[in-house]
Amino acid sequence: MDLGIKGKRAIICASSKGLGLGCARALAAAGVDVVMNARGVDALEAAASAIRTEFDVDVTTVAGDIATDTGRAKVLAAAGEVDILVNNAGGPPPGLWQDWDRDDFIKALDANMLAPIAMIKQLVPGMMTRGWGRVVNITSQSVKAPIPQLGLSNAARTGLTGYVAGTSRQVAEKGVIMNNLLPGIHDTDRALALDGGVMEREGITREEARAKRSATIPARRYGTAEEFGATCAFLCSQHAGFIVGQNILLDGGATNATI
Repeated sequence: MDLGIKGKRAIICASSKGLGLGCARALAAAGVDVVMNARGVDALEAAASAIRTEFDVDVTTVAGDIATDTGRAKVLAAAGEVDILVNNAGGPPPGLWQDWDRDDFIKALDANMLAPIAMIKQLVPGMMTRGWGRVVNITSQSVKAPIPQLGLSNAARTGLTGYVAGTSRQVAEKGVIMNNLLPGIHDTDRALALDGGVMEREGITREEARAKRSATIPARRYGTAEEFGATCAFLCSQHAGFIVGQNILLDGGATNATI
């Protein structure tokens, strides 16, 4: 399928690895020039080099923390006029409800709610003026069904979801389409970290932890960055113009809900 976005320009936050990289690769495969951001320079440059070689698109890299004012300013300055924004950031650490204090919540809000909102506020007005734009926010299945040990993520990402619910419906008439992608367990560094938590709590091997977590998913496997990226690219395409303010689960059926 021709996604109709060849020659567009996209920012993909936190895109040197994992789901962000999956989105960057899928957009590049559709002919989109990409601005990639991450904190780690080496992984970022390696990922960018591979995309340049494989897809022959323009790739700009900006190292920095997208959760900070300085990091966002660097990305925006390097990006110029942007048609597509993919908001992404690593999730806060797991724990128990009594473990977290105000500073922990502020860090989670900065990374997983306030930073995406800041990027939206900077870029969406230009999209509206030009009459076309796409915003995809990578959140979590915990927005639909909270995960007890991920309380910081539950809170921050649900806040972003509420903001997008209202904002998306205000900008759609100008051709700017905004949606959220809600990943479940995918085969990324984040999954490895959470597998490690299961290993530590239950005294089991990594293979046993992975098998135990896979058994909670009707598809009986972890998702891949490639299939996640393909879904993101579709939401950024010309075909997604009537999908507004939706929360789309990619969790292998793990969230048990009728709607």
